[in-house]
Amino acid sequence: MTDHDLPLARRDLIKGAGLGLGAGLVSNFVRSAEAQTTPAAAEIWRGEYWAEKGNVKLAMYRKRPGAPRAGEPPLPVLFLVHGSSNSSQSSFDLTVPGRGEYSLMNVFARYGYDVWTLDHENYGRSSQTDGNSDIASGAQDLIAGTEVVMRETGQPKFHFYGVSSGAIRAGAFAMLKPERVDRLVLVAFTYKGMDSPTLKKRAEQIEYYRIHNRRLRDREMIRSIFTRDGAGRYDMAVADAIADAELKFGDQVPSGTYLDMVANLPLVDPRKVLSPVLLISGEHDKNATLADLYDFLRQLPNGDRQLVTLPDVAHSTHLAINRHLLWHAVHAFLTMPPRAAA
Repeated sequence: MTDHDLPLARRDLIKGAGLGLGAGLVSNFVRSAEAQTTPAAAEIWRGEYWAEKGNVKLAMYRKRPGAPRAGEPPLPVLFLVHGSSNSSQSSFDLTVPGRGEYSLMNVFARYGYDVWTLDHENYGRSSQTDGNSDIASGAQDLIAGTEVVMRETGQPKFHFYGVSSGAIRAGAFAMLKPERVDRLVLVAFTYKGMDSPTLKKRAEQIEYYRIHNRRLRDREMIRSIFTRDGAGRYDMAVADAIADAELKFGDQVPSGTYLDMVANLPLVDPRKVLSPVLLISGEHDKNATLADLYDFLRQLPNGDRQLVTLPDVAHSTHLAINRHLLWHAVHAFLTMPPRAAA
């Protein structure tokens, strides 16, 4: 059975682009659905690289089905862009023993993608500088990182998936380098931030973010990411696994994306995003309202555009109990059949 055969009840949100699932999921069903949406086990090859943005070195990670071989046809590339509080490996290549698959890199490598990600400046293993790693800096990171991907894969154009402030970074990159973007997935994206409870609360610290390039990101803060929009949608073992992975890099992270999101939105002009776009929002995500997302969607110039809401999911969709719904939605969008000639 493929992911397209899953017993998912669709409901229309915008032009038929919405996913629903019957209430009352139990753990056995979740495990069954996860097994059905995860492709058959395949040998996954892993590589590490470095990109250079001037004097800044950016750690890069790659997973794909099997090692690359000279002369083989290139695989479609999927580039994952992390958010404000955690680096790329804990975001997209997390291992939670005994809890199922939490590596988005593994999932899409098994779907047949050449999957890449990087640690933005001042995150993970990348260079530590005096900067605050704002959205503009992140877009420049992606320019440097995609140079490496093009060199290694021979592909001039790839799919992008950004989450939270990573979605804003990916959108900003899409404006700067539209020729490098095939299909664009923006998850937990914020456009103008209108009526956002999360951003309203965060704005209380705006003066702190203006004068401090770092903010506290300890275990308690990491756990709060998974509880702030209501309990029961995440396995808290996931939060602890992320904290274990991240705190080895210290208990502080850059404040630039937080400042941008409370003081400088909008940072992505939808009229300048030329690629097909999928917006994904968790039903209980308080970072952005559906009105905010629809305002962005309606201005996109490409008619290939969707807005999907995922039920029983909050902000961190790819780490939720119902993360298999995200896999399905993203994979369906990336494998959209070509349009027939008019």
